[in-house]
Amino acid sequence: MDLMKVVESEFAVKKDHPNFNAGDTVTVHYKIKEGSKERIQNFRGVVLQRKSSGHNETFTVRKMSGGIGVERIFPLNSPFIEEIEVNKHGRVRRARIFYLRSLTGKKARIKEKRF
Repeated sequence: MDLMKVVESEFAVKKDHPNFNAGDTVTVHYKIKEGSKERIQNFRGVVLQRKSSGHNETFTVRKMSGGIGVERIFPLNSPFIEEIEVNKHGRVRRARIFYLRSLTGKKARIKEKRF
């Protein structure tokens, strides 16, 4: 077995996050340190992709802020992520929905998956 994987598995802190995929709308509650103060900031947007696996897994979230698209990449096992909340499950046919970057208005909507 690879030595790096053994060390990573020893020091990894496993968090229970809900299941989400590309196309889902999520709110990420993220801890931010400003000097000696610490606060939680919410980042709500559409998941564009989940990348890698295991302890190195990351996911990209895109939101519109003042008419400008803002994307942020979060490590899934980061100690700064307080909570991940799934708001809507989207129905998409791809694992990586980068085509959403070029769409605006009603074309950029994603159908909701009903259960």
